[in-house]
Amino acid sequence: MKKLVLMLAAASMAASVSAQTVAESKTFDNIYVGINGGVATKTTGHKWLSDLDPNAGLRIGRYFTPVFGLAIEGNAYFSNKPWGSTGTVVRATNASLLGTVNLSNWFGGYKGEPRTFEVSALYGLGWMHIFTSNKAVKDATENQRNRMTSKAALDFAFNFGSAKQFQFYVEPSINFAFLGQARTKQVVATGTVPPIAYADHDTYGYKTASQAGQPAYNINNSFVQLNAGLIYKFANSNGTHNFTIVTPRDQAEIDALNAQINELRNRKPEVITKEVVKEVPAIKELSVSDLVFVTFAQGKSNLTREAKAALNNVKEGSHVQVVGTASPEGSKEINDRLSQARADVVANYLKSRGVNIDDATGKGVQGVTSNRLAVVYVK
Repeated sequence: MKKLVLMLAAASMAASVSAQTVAESKTFDNIYVGINGGVATKTTGHKWLSDLDPNAGLRIGRYFTPVFGLAIEGNAYFSNKPWGSTGTVVRATNASLLGTVNLSNWFGGYKGEPRTFEVSALYGLGWMHIFTSNKAVKDATENQRNRMTSKAALDFAFNFGSAKQFQFYVEPSINFAFLGQARTKQVVATGTVPPIAYADHDTYGYKTASQAGQPAYNINNSFVQLNAGLIYKFANSNGTHNFTIVTPRDQAEIDALNAQINELRNRKPEVITKEVVKEVPAIKELSVSDLVFVTFAQGKSNLTREAKAALNNVKEGSHVQVVGTASPEGSKEINDRLSQARADVVANYLKSRGVNIDDATGKGVQGVTSNRLAVVYVK
C-alpha cells in the first residue's frame, strides 16, 4: 500500500511539473488519431508461430500533459487460432480505454518539442466480443462471447515531420481476458461417494479456464500481441502540433516587458525604421501612421479583438509587408514557426479585407527580450 501511495504521489508531482512548464491547452488541443495493425497469439498452450491472428485497429487520443494522456482504441481480429474458425471474416473485436504515460518525458523532462525517439507505457480496460455465424456454436457459447479485457503495452515511438506531427511506433503488449464462469455450477461425476459434485468452473481448451472470482489476471487467459502504428497529431490553437514551453514571469518582469513594447510604439519613425523594418526597401519616407503593431500572447498566433481593430485601419487596396517575431522562450525551431504563423495570420486577415500582401515573413527572435509582435508596413 505504501508503494502504491508513493507511486501516486510521484505521478501527481510529474503532472504538476508538466502543467507548470507548458503552455495552456484548449479543449481540442493535443489530439491525435492513428491506425495500427499486427499479429496476436495465445500466450500458453500451443505453438506461437503456427497460430498467429492478424488484427487492425484505430486509436484516438489526447495528451493532457507531455507525460499523461488518454486514448480510445478499437481492434478487429481476423482469426481466432488456436481454436476452430467461428465462420466470420472478423472473428472478434476489442475496444479499450487506455491511460498513456510518456516515460521519456517523465524521467528525462520535456524540452519544448518531442524527442526523435520516445518510450511510452499504456494500460487500460476493454470489452471484447466474439462473432460466429454457426448457430450451434452461438447457442453453446451464448454466455462466453462477451468478455472484459485488460491491456498492458510499451510503445517504442519515432517522431518525424517538419513539426514532428507524425509518429510511427512499434508496440508489444499482453492482453488478458477476464473469463467469468460460463455457468453458475456444473454437475460432474466424482467416481466416489457421493457419485456427483458441483464444479465451479469450465475449461475452454489450450489451458484456458473460467474463474470463480473475476476479474483475475491469469497468464493462461491471455494473448501477446505485436503491432505497429502511425499517428497524426492535429495542429493546436497556437499553430504547433505539440506542447510548447512557457517560462514563468513575475509581475515586475511583465511590467518591464510591457513598458518596452510601449516604448517601441512611441519611438521616432527613423528609429522604428532602423530596428524593426530594416528589411523593407526605402520606398517612401516613413511616418508612424505607416506602421501597425499587432501584439500576441505568449506562445499564441491568434488575433485578438484589439489586433483586428488595429488592422481594420489599413485601407483596402493598400500594399503592405508583414514581419512576424517571437520572444526568446522555446527553441529556435519553435520560435521560427511561431513568428511565421503570426505573420501569416495577419496577412490572411488583411487579404480577406482586400489588402495586397507583398510579403509576409517570420523573423524568429529579434533581440533578447519579449518581442511577440507582427509589424505591418503600409507602403
